[in-house]
Parts: sequence; C-alpha cells; structure tokens
Amino acid sequence: MSLPPEKVSELKQIIHQQLVKMDVHGRIREVLAETIRGELAPEHQQLSTEDLIKALRQRGIIDDVMKELKFVTDVNEKERTSAPKPSTHFVAREPPVLKRTNIDPTRRYLYLQVLGGKAFLEHLQEPEPLPGQICSTFTLCLHFRNQRFRSKPVPCACEPDFRDGFLLEVHKDSLGTESKVSVGVLNIRLEMYPQLNKTLSPEITNTQFALERQKTAEKERLFLVYAKQWWREYLQIRPTHNVRLVKIFAQDENGVNRPVCSYIRPLRAGRLLDTPRQAARFVSVLGYERAPVIGGGGGKQEQWCTLLAFLCRNQGDCEDHANLLCSLLLGFGLEAFVCVGTKAKGVPHTWVMTCGTDGTITFWESLTGHRYIHRPINPDDPPLVEQPKPLYPYRTIGCIFNHQKFFGNCQPSDAVEVCVFDLHDESKWKPMSGEAIKSVCSPGTTSSVPPFPPLCASTIDAAVTSNEIELQLRILVSEHRKDLGLSTVWDDHLSYLLSPALAAYELERTTSISAGNEEFQDAVRRAVPDGHTFKGFPIHFVYRNARRAFATCLRSPFCEEIICCRGDQVRLAVRVRVFAYPESACAVWIMFACKYRSVL
Repeated sequence: MSLPPEKVSELKQIIHQQLVKMDVHGRIREVLAETIRGELAPEHQQLSTEDLIKALRQRGIIDDVMKELKFVTDVNEKERTSAPKPSTHFVAREPPVLKRTNIDPTRRYLYLQVLGGKAFLEHLQEPEPLPGQICSTFTLCLHFRNQRFRSKPVPCACEPDFRDGFLLEVHKDSLGTESKVSVGVLNIRLEMYPQLNKTLSPEITNTQFALERQKTAEKERLFLVYAKQWWREYLQIRPTHNVRLVKIFAQDENGVNRPVCSYIRPLRAGRLLDTPRQAARFVSVLGYERAPVIGGGGGKQEQWCTLLAFLCRNQGDCEDHANLLCSLLLGFGLEAFVCVGTKAKGVPHTWVMTCGTDGTITFWESLTGHRYIHRPINPDDPPLVEQPKPLYPYRTIGCIFNHQKFFGNCQPSDAVEVCVFDLHDESKWKPMSGEAIKSVCSPGTTSSVPPFPPLCASTIDAAVTSNEIELQLRILVSEHRKDLGLSTVWDDHLSYLLSPALAAYELERTTSISAGNEEFQDAVRRAVPDGHTFKGFPIHFVYRNARRAFATCLRSPFCEEIICCRGDQVRLAVRVRVFAYPESACAVWIMFACKYRSVL
C-alpha cells in the first residue's frame, strides 16, 4: 500500500526529528570509529553497509530507534482494530510514555528493573472474564523513602509480564518491615547510579542487619512485657473489663503483629486537602470492604492494613479508614484519637474522636464523613432533668489511641452516651506509658514499623470522566426505554441546569452547609413550562462504572419512574459530576430528571 506524498513527507520529518532527539548520528559515528579501530584489520579499512548494520544491531541502537518510533505498537493497534469481535483481553488505554530523568550527581539512586514474575496464583480463584469484559490486571505499587511509584497494569497470569523500571533516590534511613506472606516471585535487577567506588563486604552488611534485628526484637520484647503488665493491672480494676474492646496489638497484611499506635502518624496532605472536613470527605469516598473471614465462625477477622496497602487498594475496613482519618486530622493540628468499640447489636467498629481546647468532644465517622458532638448523659441526674439525645450510632467504647497515647476505658459503664472523656483523670481512663509507646512506634525506632507514604494527587480528569459517564448513561437509558417501546428525547438545557444541584450536594457532604438551592429551584421553574411536571432524582456513588450505577438506579422505584416516564411531551435529562480527590478517589453524583405535560 502506497502512502500519499504529504504522508510520506510527514513520516520522514517524524523519523528525522526522532533521530536528532536520540543523537543517532553521533552514536553511529562512534560505532563507526570504534569498529574501524578495533574490529577491522589495518589492511581492511573499508567498512561495508552490512558490517555497519551488524555493529549497530549488536549495540542495540537499531532496536532503540524502532522502539522510540513505536512501529511495533502500530502493528498491534492495527491487529486490534481489525478484529470486529469485542476484546476479552487486557487493553492498555494509555500509551507508554518515555520520560527523561535528570540525575543529581551529588545524590545516590537505585535503578530497579522488574523483569517479570512467577508463581502468582491467587487470581486463579476468580471466574473467567465474560466476552467483552476486560480481564483483571496486576499493578505493582512501590514505596521507597517518601517516593511512590505504580507500574503499568498487566493481565493477571501465573507468570505476569512485568516490564518496568523505577529510579529510587537512596537515603540513609533504615528499611521498613518485611512481608511474611508471599503472593508471588518477582524477577528484578538493581543498579546503583552513580556507581559506587567501594562496596561493603557481605560480612559487614550481614552483621549490621543482625544487630538491627536484635535491637528491634529486644525493644518489641520489652514492650510486650510492659503491655502484659498493663493488661493485668487493667483487669484488676474491674472484672468486667475482660469483655471490653481494648485492643493493644493488631496484625497487618504482612502477618506482623504490631502495636495499634504504630498505625497512626501525623500525615500532612500538602496542597491536596485544605481542611479537616475535606480530609474526612476524602477518606469516606475510599471504598469500604470488610476483611475476608478465613475458616468457619462468625467472628470479625482481625486484620488491619498498613497505610500503603490501604491507599494502593483504594479500599479497606473501618479500621483502615479510621487510622487514615486520624492521621490526617493530626496533620491538621487537631488532637485526634481512634476509638475502638461497638455499634448497634454489638458489632465491633472504629471511629475517630477529636478533643477541642474548650473540652468539646467530636466524633468523626470515617466511612461517611459525618460529625457528631458528644454530650454525655449524667445517670445521677433527677428523672425530670432533660438529657441530651445522642445522634451517633456508637454504643460502647473500650479504648482510644493515637501515635503517642493509649487509654483504656475504666469507667463503671463503657456505654458511649455516659462516658466522660476527661483523659487526665486516671480513674476514668487508664493510660499507657508514653515512653513505652515511643520506643516501638516512633519513626525509625524499629524496622517493623513501615514508613508512611505521602498522598498522591489524583490522575482523574474530572470533566472528561463526567462527560464519559454521562454519555454512557444516555445510551443505557435510551436502550432501556427502547426495550419498553418508548422513544427518548433529551433536553440538553435541562441537563445543564442540574449541575448547581450536584455541586451543592457535594458541598453539603463536605462542609455540612447547604447553599445554592434557591438558584437551582428558580432555574428549574423557568425551564419547566406551565402545565408541565418536573421530577428529579440525585444519587451518589464512589465508583465510575456507568453500567453498575445504572443498575443500582433502576432498583429505586422513584428513579425507575423517571427513566421509564410515560406521558405527553416527555423530555429527559441526566447530569453527572465527578469530584476528584487524592489517590484517584472520587465522588460521583448523578441526577436523572424528566419533565412532561400533565394530563388529568
């Protein structure tokens, strides 16, 4: 197939620019001079084209040029687009982008290359993808000394084809925890830039590691001895204390039992979050998933996630949400604690509490972002004294903790509504030694305490994603109405008028302040003619799957009434608004509406 002259000229220009960018001419000159000097005898100084091509290929220059020009990618794209059937394999939506990295010669860098994997078996339990469904993928998440990286997703397989490289800046701090649970084997290669002039012998490094492990083990042993003694003293205060939810240790996803205080650390979000309430909203839109129960029994599975694991998965249990929210509130300068207790029917639960300088106690529900002011009930008051009615869903509380403090509730009753949060009164709250907590929970004290990763900015384009979901919903609604024998006419103007309402809903969720409702109602009244009826249905999601959201909407009788509206001059409207948060979390607001002529 021949190309038009203008395409040929454009292709030549692209190739020329790429060759100049890669300095291919200079590299060819170097290869030519080197080949003439070292590989040819003095009597054969004439170099043929075949000899030059062979030399360039041996040094990988030709392969580099072909990869940069992406000829292979174009062939794959051609094969993909030529197949009319829906794809059931993984499709990378983002083309690979090669980035130049400037290396500071005064610093040390570790270049980590991932060259594939073996023995990844957990995905075998998942069902096979249906035709047209994109299969599951593996993504590597790396955290190294306040640096975070993500690999390109690859299809799930026993031997996943990981091909990625990461440039890690090396610091002098000690390393973090080591996982005791294996999910697979990675083939990696490490290189140091600039290269070291001297290297330590294996004997020295092994001795250092052994000393660090010994030091860590001794600190953890001493804390365990102290924690057992503290628990014995706590049980001697009142026999009923043995049934209270006082949790000193928790097991993480690596199978390591760690003090609960080590899961908390003041976390500053930089420019990503502006207020504590916005932080609460961010935590609430992260997915909620109960830890899977292994084996029989109906007890709650006790496994907490480290912050890195929670952020990489973008979902976790209530403990993970509470730990993150407490860390963020501490970063904003508040005195925050994680509370361990129960909700209705004795279900174990964790939430966050802040203590104001004026003594105000505020509960923060990390799964919803709701806030509650705690006003204790005095059981000794006369019956005629009006008591405050608690609005929060919490029933009992066993202990509270943050990164520096731990308190066990030793009041006569552990009911939240009668608890007094005077943490300085040791007759109500039994404290742990701050020094003991600091010895195992402060950054760098032990290698079992993993470093806290920084938050990453969202990679979601809110406007583009909103348009994509809205377009998909329009198609789904039209197809659904077509199956019912109904035509569909969209009112773009009415759809646009729904935007202020969605913005007001998100503002109210974040700040608990309602604003802009009057303007929205006035605009709708002007858009709906006399004798017509308007109906609207807003709904909120924390995922971006349009088909899943549409199926959920149809389960609401009121929304189904709008989508399946029958009548005279029916006009439909839908508006989607995506609000992006750090870690690519998002709040998705959808509003369906219709207007039609009322016929009596």
